[in-house]
Amino acid sequence: MITSIRLVNFKNFADETLRVGPFTVIVGANASGKSNIRDAFRFLCGIGDGFTLAEIIGGKSRSNWEPIRGAANEIIRFGQEKFSIEVEMNLDDGSAHYMIEVGPEIRNPGELQIKKEKLIVESETIFTAHSDDEHLRVRGAWDREQEEIFLQSNRAVLRQLTTPPIPESMSKQAFYELLPKIAEVVFILFEMRFLELSPDRMREPSLPGMDVLGDFGENLPTVLEEICTDPKRLEILTSWIHELTPMDVQRFEFPRDPSDRIYLMLCEANGRKVSASSASDGTLRFLALLATLLGKYPEGLHFFEEIDTGIHPARQWLLLELIEKQAEKKKIQIITTTHSPDLLTFVNDSTFENMSVVCRLEDSHDAIIRRVAELPNAKELRKSQGLGKLLTEGWMETALYFTEDYDETEDDS
Repeated sequence: MITSIRLVNFKNFADETLRVGPFTVIVGANASGKSNIRDAFRFLCGIGDGFTLAEIIGGKSRSNWEPIRGAANEIIRFGQEKFSIEVEMNLDDGSAHYMIEVGPEIRNPGELQIKKEKLIVESETIFTAHSDDEHLRVRGAWDREQEEIFLQSNRAVLRQLTTPPIPESMSKQAFYELLPKIAEVVFILFEMRFLELSPDRMREPSLPGMDVLGDFGENLPTVLEEICTDPKRLEILTSWIHELTPMDVQRFEFPRDPSDRIYLMLCEANGRKVSASSASDGTLRFLALLATLLGKYPEGLHFFEEIDTGIHPARQWLLLELIEKQAEKKKIQIITTTHSPDLLTFVNDSTFENMSVVCRLEDSHDAIIRRVAELPNAKELRKSQGLGKLLTEGWMETALYFTEDYDETEDDS
């Protein structure tokens, strides 16, 4: 589980940290930098996937990996030479700190290379790496003499160490003792999803065996079909559908066409059957979210942009309750951006503590990230006025303007 991410000279962040919980909500005006946080998580996911820097940023078609927004030189904050991302995470047994620093490759203008990389688990430094402009010179806890090994500088050490072959100069027995810790960190980065749900894609039939929901909601019929094989998950699914939609859904059917493609049919108590093609966008979004939370592989971090899109304001509190309950029960993290005051009004105390606002200060291209709970009088105002009203009135940004300007004045004096 990731607990925080620190961005230094990444896009429009000079040095900012986002606290991450089971359910993390990010608010802020358009073009403030919320999507840049998503890009940072995608960068980490690309590391977990084992991609090179060029593939992470430019895309990899065979793996359906889309490019990160902006050119390679735009990922580094304007006027800076390099960026770094640091992640704090909880492992099954202890905690870990991972850092990667990236900058231009000297020999090949326009390309990027890793400048530094480090992994610490508890108090033990598993490895450190720095670039000599040609290779990554790596020292690790597998060698008491701290002799260096040389690895590629265009791909994270974290993944090179978990991909055969192991360099011959390494002590294999000592390395194999460390490998489970390295692999667990890789798995946390790998197990990220970035969902941009499209009702049109969710209406499409899917093929048998496709039991993982796609990033755009594809494979919804087969994911729901798999959920329906488990009576306990089916009961949870139907009960939430009753709560979240006006439909009285009693069961689901999954008819097949001659090509064996599977379709989704919602069956109501009065005998009426509604196909996915006829279901509303909001109903399909609810189903996709339920498929994410109840599916065969729910673990990991799921990043949504505007998770409330297409959801009626009167039912957003139910959406919130569903996410908060499931995030507490399972090894799952959900991060979402939102502009919805209705969603913020009903967040519980845990979500409130993990809510952050992103803001570009006046006369600056840089953005800052601050926990809403740490803004002046935020806890009192939440009780007396509600977060939804504070968001609508722009109080969070106003509070930041005053507090940040005050802090700068204090520093100057």
